[in-house]
Amino acid sequence: MANRNPHDSNELVEPPVFEIGQKVRSLQNVRNDGTYPGPAVGDVLIPAGAVGYVISIGSYLQMYHIYSVDFFEQRRVIGMRGKELEMVDAHSNAPKEPTPTQHRGAQS
Repeated sequence: MANRNPHDSNELVEPPVFEIGQKVRSLQNVRNDGTYPGPAVGDVLIPAGAVGYVISIGSYLQMYHIYSVDFFEQRRVIGMRGKELEMVDAHSNAPKEPTPTQHRGAQS
């Protein structure tokens, strides 16, 4: 993650774009900037198009929302900015409407 861009607005004055539990997709390759232990600096940690779930929301430099995303297929949790992600399914974890066969109440 790069240092603060002086032309960026403060994202923290607005609510986060994503919510915990939402399914998201990486818009670009995410490379190790030296803060992820193990892989070499410059190695791709998450390829563009990888799908994961937002598991927590924090902040960075008192200016940006940071989304901890569990990329389960890569077995990695990576902190990402909203501009690096897109929503896949806003309701992937929402309660499902009961089907007629699930509603078996008493009949009169």
